Amino acid sequence: MITIRVQGEDGITETGTVCRGCWIDARNVGREDILRLEGEFGIAGELLTDIMDTDEQARIEKEDEYTAIIVRLPVFDDSGDLPFFTLPLGIVLYGDKIVTICQRSSEALDDILRNRIRGFSFRNKSTFVLNLLGRGAFTYLKYLKELNKRTNIIKDELQRSIKNNELIQLLSIQKSLVFFTTSIKSNELLLEKLQKSLLIRFKEDEKELLEDVVIENRQAIEMANIYSSILTGTMDAFASVISNNLNIVMKRLTVVSIVLMIPTLIYSFFGMNLPLPLQDLPRVGLIITIVSLMASGLGAFFLNGERARKKGR
Repeated sequence: MITIRVQGEDGITETGTVCRGCWIDARNVGREDILRLEGEFGIAGELLTDIMDTDEQARIEKEDEYTAIIVRLPVFDDSGDLPFFTLPLGIVLYGDKIVTICQRSSEALDDILRNRIRGFSFRNKSTFVLNLLGRGAFTYLKYLKELNKRTNIIKDELQRSIKNNELIQLLSIQKSLVFFTTSIKSNELLLEKLQKSLLIRFKEDEKELLEDVVIENRQAIEMANIYSSILTGTMDAFASVISNNLNIVMKRLTVVSIVLMIPTLIYSFFGMNLPLPLQDLPRVGLIITIVSLMASGLGAFFLNGERARKKGR
């Protein structure tokens, strides 16, 4: 879907025609939208293909008619198996208009429409790019905190009962953190290039804004690395707990098997077709049963005593 927006005294409004200083917002892009972007706005098909590639990294390039920037933004969609992931956003800067292209909607773009950025204006292309990058870094930080909250909730549930569902959720969070870390580092390389490149010229106040965006992006990288380390340690700890619980169960089953083997051994002797002691006594079956139970009890007592002594050490 392609929406043309203009900014006036009443804020950001939609319009049906392309005009000077407008923002062409393309989200949830379909086949018809790609053809329109390529035919009406002159965007190269190779660039559109790169933007539609979910694994495309952040970069900046200069064409004859426009400057193209690809950044990676965080996306939240709770309908799938992976609610937090990242997607590339294409920013195409013309002399008189701005075009943004994204496969889905992102909270960073929604914040622009809701006027959550002070003094934001998309008439200034360099400021538009910096504010969008800054909002993207802020959204990364927000989602990272949400992932950490979900991790703590799952940890509390796992302490009560270890289930496969909680472990799968932790794996999903770990996968989201990997996507976030990779995308934020890719954006960091883009920011470093913007600081050195002459493709976009920044004024003095915009350079300060660029520094703020760089700092916020680095904070997001550090937070993602910290949460990834914590989650890795948590999963390793629960893996050790699961392994330890399995060893305890196997030890108990071994003790039960040994205890049950004692009466089986005794009954096996008396089941042979050979003359044996006590076989002519009345109620010999009851005597054998009592002896077997006593032997099993002694065996269980001995094995439990050995386990207790080992724990005491």
